[in-house]
Amino acid sequence: MNEDFLKILGIIVVVGFLIYLAAKSLRLHRNMLEGFTAPDGSASSPNGEAGNAKKYADTIKEHIIKMQGDLSITANKPHYEDVIVNMEEYISLLMLKSVLNMNTSSDSAATNIDAINNLNSLYSVKAALNNTMVYIDGQ
Repeated sequence: MNEDFLKILGIIVVVGFLIYLAAKSLRLHRNMLEGFTAPDGSASSPNGEAGNAKKYADTIKEHIIKMQGDLSITANKPHYEDVIVNMEEYISLLMLKSVLNMNTSSDSAATNIDAINNLNSLYSVKAALNNTMVYIDGQ
């Protein structure tokens, strides 16, 4: 009788765990579906995908206004320019260091691929810094 009781108890625990997993899975599935539906509960808005474009644009504009207030570009412009100039100098030095650390004892590019990718990434950062400086200068 003791063995039967333990078997039944084990089955109840396993079934309970399976029910818990199923409920959790359904809750997750329901939360995912909420993101795919329109605010009014229908599957699509009357204007198609662009139905909420104005609301989305307004939300983005609100974030822009908040960020402009937080950053105070006009008040801190000289400091931001100094940061960008110093960062560009730092990136240039990292680029030089990357070039100097390349292994020239092999003709294979594979031996230097990490350094080449690093150099390319740093170059992209410099371009991004230049674009940021142009943006700040335009403010």
